[in-house]
This record gives sequence, structure tokens and C-alpha cells, in this order.
Amino acid sequence: MTSKATKGVYSAAITPVGADGRPDTQKLTSYCKQIIADGLTGVAPTGTTSEGNSLPFDWRLKLPAAFAEAGIPTDRAIIGTGSSSADDAAALTKAGLEAGYNNALVLPPFYYKNPSDEGVFAYYARLIEQVGSDSLRIYLYHFPAMSAVPISIPLIQRLKQEFGPIIAGLKDSSGDYEGSLAFVGAADDFDVFPSNEGVLVDGLAKGCGGIISATTQISASLSKRTLDATGEEQERLQSLLNDVRQVIAQYPLMAAVKQIQVWKTGDDSWTELFPPLVKLSDEQKNTLRAELEALPEECGIII
Repeated sequence: MTSKATKGVYSAAITPVGADGRPDTQKLTSYCKQIIADGLTGVAPTGTTSEGNSLPFDWRLKLPAAFAEAGIPTDRAIIGTGSSSADDAAALTKAGLEAGYNNALVLPPFYYKNPSDEGVFAYYARLIEQVGSDSLRIYLYHFPAMSAVPISIPLIQRLKQEFGPIIAGLKDSSGDYEGSLAFVGAADDFDVFPSNEGVLVDGLAKGCGGIISATTQISASLSKRTLDATGEEQERLQSLLNDVRQVIAQYPLMAAVKQIQVWKTGDDSWTELFPPLVKLSDEQKNTLRAELEALPEECGIII
């Protein structure tokens, strides 16, 4: 049975680097299983926080099979398959489907700037036609600050009309919460995931599918407690969750999340990033640690 990704709180999982300088597959699958066990609904690997477009193409093709072998539930992973090439994106998406992972997070074509909606529609249409499966579920990726190619509501509506349930939803990394809510109303059966857990409770109340965030992997247990709570307790936990987000978001996200993982595990290899990203400076590390240690113990941040 074909299913969309389960609604809830996802993390854009960081990618560990092995001794050979390539992504460490076993370490990544173990990490993803752990943060789900810690309380997250699911994971979104090979997106922005995962340094997805800096990762080797051959490795990305093999990752879904590794997820399947590790037993990561297929409805709890939204695998990033975006590429400037529709054919490459189709190949990555098809590899996911072949391994049982039908939910794909797909950037628009991001090299040529200011393409028309007609051009972006043609990109997604080509991908869908090449994959050739009604089981496919695409989550459009709206991140104009990074891709410089926004997803418009008319484009969503045209894609939805043409491809129906294959167009399953959208991740909104624009930081414009009102824009996220506008996407919610763009089409029926369309799950919108803002990228900031600071709007988790309000977003769910207003029809969002949940959150896909870089920082929820740091606050997994608090995210689950917030999701499960009600009333004033939920509001209180939401405030704490937002505090955690605000601290980490002051720093380069990928480097900061990886540094926190080093403190949590004692494994220095987590600090490694793929070019062109670089590690936090000593000053950044010192201030980040101090700010995390100043958070209430109830936030559950282990460093």
C-alpha cells in the first residue's frame, strides 16, 4: 500500500564523514535510527542540512538500500533527491522507490536563476515521467534563499491537477510562516512542513503536516513531548523548544549541529563537513556551548 510520510516532527539529519572522506553510511543509518528512537517522527536525509548537494552521486544512489537494510520505516523517511538535472533527480528518486522509500524531497532546478513556472513544471514533469510510478510521493522544496527558485502557488496547483497524489506536499524553508500557511491552502491533500519547530503547535493547528528542521535532532525528546502534550503544558514546552531553536540558529546550522553531536558523543569525527562548508571557530564553539548550558535542564540538551 502506498503511503505518504507520517505527519509529525522530522529532522534534516546531518551526514557523518568517514576516514576516507566519504559519507559514512553505517554511522548515518545508526544515527537516524537513534534520533527516531529519541522521539522524532522521522528523518529527511540528503537535504540541505545533510549537505545533500555536496555528497557523491554514487553514494546517494545507494543510500535508500542502506536505509532499508537498517530497517528504517519507509513512511518515516523523506529522502532528498534534488538536483539541477531532472534526469539525475529521477535516478535518485527511482533508487528510493526501488528500496521502498516512495517519499522524496525534491528541490526545483537551482542552477539557472529566475526560471518560469513553465520551466519548473517541465522539470518536475520530466522527473515524474522518468520514474514512472504511481507510488511516488513528491514533497516540493521551497527554499528560495538557497535555490533562488521559489515554488509558487499556481505551480503547486498545476502540478497537483496534472499529477494528483504524486504531489504530496512541500517543505518550506523560506522562514515566512504566513507563506507556509498560504501553501496549506493551495491544494487539498497537500502536507506542508515549515522548517522551524518554533511554529510546531500553531502550524499543526492550522493544517500543517508537521516540521522538518535542522535542529530537532538536538531536541528530539522535547519535540515529542511538545507534540504529545495538550493545553498550557503544550504551550510551555513549545516555548522551550523555540528557545533551543533560537540558540542554535544563531550559528551556521550544519557546523553547529555537528559540533553539538561531538559534545554529546565524544566523537570528534562528527565535526567534519564537506566543502565548501567549514567548522565552527573556537569563539563560536565557546559561545554556543555557554548558551546551550544556560538553557533549562528540562530542554534535555546533552553536551
